[in-house]
Amino acid sequence: MDHQDKLVALRRIEGQVRGLQKMIDERRYCVDILYAVGATIGALRNVESKILKDHLNACVKTAFTGKSRSEKEKKIQEIYELLERIKK
Repeated sequence: MDHQDKLVALRRIEGQVRGLQKMIDERRYCVDILYAVGATIGALRNVESKILKDHLNACVKTAFTGKSRSEKEKKIQEIYELLERIKK
């Protein structure tokens, strides 16, 4: 799985986090900081979503087109646990 596009996005997010730190250092208006935090969280969620989509289209699809019942069950459990974690 090639995640190069995610690395580009994560580097951009890294810049956003540095910008947040600067905003706090400069004692910028709280609401402006909160909007910037929200944008950063949204960008992270976008990366999360893309990685999940890639995982489903590659790893999970491979398991489900294979013959191994245990691999299928393993992937179902993996996705279930992941969704439970994301809900929190």
